[in-house]
Amino acid sequence: MVFTAATVSPVNDKFFEIMKAIEVYTNVYKEVNTYYVDDIEPNKLMRTGIEAMVSSLDPYTNYISETDVELARLRQSGKYQGIGADIEYIDGLPTIMVLFKDQPADEAGLKTGDRLLEIDGRETAGYNREQLEEIMRGFPGTTMKLTVERPGVGQKKLELLRGDVSIPNVPYSGMLANNVGYVALTTFTQQAGKNVRDAVSKLRAENPELKGVVLDLRNNGGGLLNEAVDIVNIFVPKDELIVTTKGKVREWDRSYKTKGNPLDLELPVAVLINNKSASASEIVSGSLQDLDRGVLIGQRSYGKGLVQNIMETGYGSRVKITTAKYYIPSLRCIQALEYRDGKPFDIPDSERAVFKTRAGREVLDGGGVAPDIELPVLGGTAITKGLLEEHVIFDFVNEWVTSHPTIDSVADFRFTDWDKFVGFLQKGDYEYTSKAEKALEKALEATKEEGYDISAQLKAIQAQVDKEQLEAIQSYKAEIINIIEKEIAGRYYYQRGEVQMGLRNDKEVQEAIAVLNDPARYAKLLKP
Repeated sequence: MVFTAATVSPVNDKFFEIMKAIEVYTNVYKEVNTYYVDDIEPNKLMRTGIEAMVSSLDPYTNYISETDVELARLRQSGKYQGIGADIEYIDGLPTIMVLFKDQPADEAGLKTGDRLLEIDGRETAGYNREQLEEIMRGFPGTTMKLTVERPGVGQKKLELLRGDVSIPNVPYSGMLANNVGYVALTTFTQQAGKNVRDAVSKLRAENPELKGVVLDLRNNGGGLLNEAVDIVNIFVPKDELIVTTKGKVREWDRSYKTKGNPLDLELPVAVLINNKSASASEIVSGSLQDLDRGVLIGQRSYGKGLVQNIMETGYGSRVKITTAKYYIPSLRCIQALEYRDGKPFDIPDSERAVFKTRAGREVLDGGGVAPDIELPVLGGTAITKGLLEEHVIFDFVNEWVTSHPTIDSVADFRFTDWDKFVGFLQKGDYEYTSKAEKALEKALEATKEEGYDISAQLKAIQAQVDKEQLEAIQSYKAEIINIIEKEIAGRYYYQRGEVQMGLRNDKEVQEAIAVLNDPARYAKLLKP
């Protein structure tokens, strides 16, 4: 028998391609280790290669080292938890951005705005988030010694007693105007479904004239899939197909149906979403939309419709791999189709496939869930977005609270120090730099490199930009005050207070109230 070259050619043999790539990778790794001019750490080099490989796929496929696995194990066992605060890096230092009531950080006396300088004698400057978690972790009952820099106060030394953290996933529920109920859900942790059901049940029992309920999923990054199904089950019948997962390995495909009896099949529902509503939030909102069971209000959601599984990779390490995609009742996938710089790219509607809800309304796949009523986001203008992203409002409130030990109740408080805020912006340490100012800075650098000086002319332009910028800020006064009031309420009344304050001037909530009080409009929105 004669074999031709084409018969045995491995060009299209995927297994051969994999083995060839592994051999090349191994050879490069060996040569670099042997001949690179400086000593290198083999493990660190290999981890860099692995992380670069998996990060090229999507933001959710990650390598998990042995140390990371141990940290995750401790968290899952309940023997190690966080400190009860959200931390973000500002100017290279970990900063308390949100403090949760009655949790270890709160009980230790930490305040929002505190910058962590030292933890158990180790300076935090230069640490990344992973290293910070490493030095902060420990068992409940052990003590962590902290040195913090508090705005307007200076350095303080505190001791934090580690303990289990319990943060409510429904921080607030209550009645709005015109007999409309409201439930805020911040994360899909355990009991989220029960807690939302209990909140809606209480609103119905205490308000016989209830016209509808607003479910607020804005800024909710998701969580447990089963809790999302349970929340949809509050409003739709038992045995309704909510989510299907499909991937390369067909044996792993799963379908998830509602398991219990619904609480209310007729109560009108409005769901609030924005571009930070992701994963489980998109399953709830998208499913209610697909089943024509609720009206969505806000902005298009994040677009995270991927399923991850963790695989063993030897020596205690793991790799978390995206193995499937979520499909909601219309059979559309909410996953953003492309990533740019690790973020979903907004796919043009013309490139997205059309699906239909149960009633025949057209909906699109890819790039998240689009609301039925789209509204501009609070803080979405260039001015307010810049003030938020560069933490200008955050820094101002840090300074403001130092001279205000208490405030009125959330219902009664009004921010009246606008002139102080404007004065804060004009101080020398004001950090907000507009796009125009950044362009001017680049122009100045370029002219210096090319050997001529136009600094005097640019200075005059800069003065005009500053004047125009201040006028622009004045034109958004009402919107900025709304944001400041929310930030201030959160400092004194925690998460619940921030939610309550936000409701007072919330255009999306006001739109939801209007829709739920107009049965004809509500019904029309749910029809083709």
